[in-house]
Amino acid sequence: MGPSKVIPYYFKAQETFDREEVTISTLVTHNRFAVLSRLASHYKGPVSVAIHVNDDGTKQKILTDLHKLYDENPDMRRYVDLHLVVDKFDRQFNMWRNVAKFFARTEYIIMLDVDFYLCTDFRRSLKKNPELMDVLRSGRGAVVIPAFEYIKEEDGEDWRLFPQNKAALMDIVKSDTIDMFHRSWKRGHGSTNYTKWYTSTMPYKVTDYNYSYEPYVIFKKDGTPWCDERFIGYGANKAACLYEIYLAGIDYWVLPDDFLIHQTHHYPEETRAKERKYNKKLYDYYREEACLRYARMMIAAGDWDTDKADNVKRECAKIKGFNDVISKVH
Repeated sequence: MGPSKVIPYYFKAQETFDREEVTISTLVTHNRFAVLSRLASHYKGPVSVAIHVNDDGTKQKILTDLHKLYDENPDMRRYVDLHLVVDKFDRQFNMWRNVAKFFARTEYIIMLDVDFYLCTDFRRSLKKNPELMDVLRSGRGAVVIPAFEYIKEEDGEDWRLFPQNKAALMDIVKSDTIDMFHRSWKRGHGSTNYTKWYTSTMPYKVTDYNYSYEPYVIFKKDGTPWCDERFIGYGANKAACLYEIYLAGIDYWVLPDDFLIHQTHHYPEETRAKERKYNKKLYDYYREEACLRYARMMIAAGDWDTDKADNVKRECAKIKGFNDVISKVH
């Protein structure tokens, strides 16, 4: 889709950051400006955000509100690199994600949806886990922060009442007030293994990956795959990003004491249902293509018989005919 006009660093953060900082890489539309401002003040660290601006009669209103946001909140000026995507196309989520990642200025990013509240300080947890930091530095691991959601939507409207540590979270888990994010769609976050997380005190590796898994992850910016921009609209877009990261030989590791909670936000359900249907079909084709692409690259690079290819071998064997094709070329 195009053309899209990308204006990087429309606003550029005043602060300079350590290269090993974690940049929040996110995307925001006009109706979520207040949530972005709150995130900047809460995180007090680098944020790289792609803002979609409709190239129509609403453009001036969006830009005016954006300037107001920066005028009113000094934390926006200090911490947030803001990149504009100006076009007539709504919901190009993966293209927007790539813009935010591309212009991030630290070595690590967390691909985050702006509606999630950071209940704990995951940066401090990473510093206390030098082995996990080494995994991140190697480019062979991504760190999952488990996501939660209140069972009654109204309970998730006031972030000031959210638990700030694991013990407080566990109290409301036990009272069935909160559960894993999208608990009705277990495949989305179930591979995190929440039952294990509840009692874990050490990071652990995700061993039950499935192609619908879409956690919120910290990973190395350079050398990691981009999100496929053919996914437009709701459904499978983020899972496709995570699928390709996994195929690239990057394993998922779960932080034991940190978590995010979804701040209730109402979506246009009818639009989502239609787009999900289209993207489900696209995702089926995309997985076959991605498997063949990574297998071919790894064979050519001499990596096929190393542990870097383990994820491709394990996951792509589930696709009909994949092993037959590989046996003919390797």
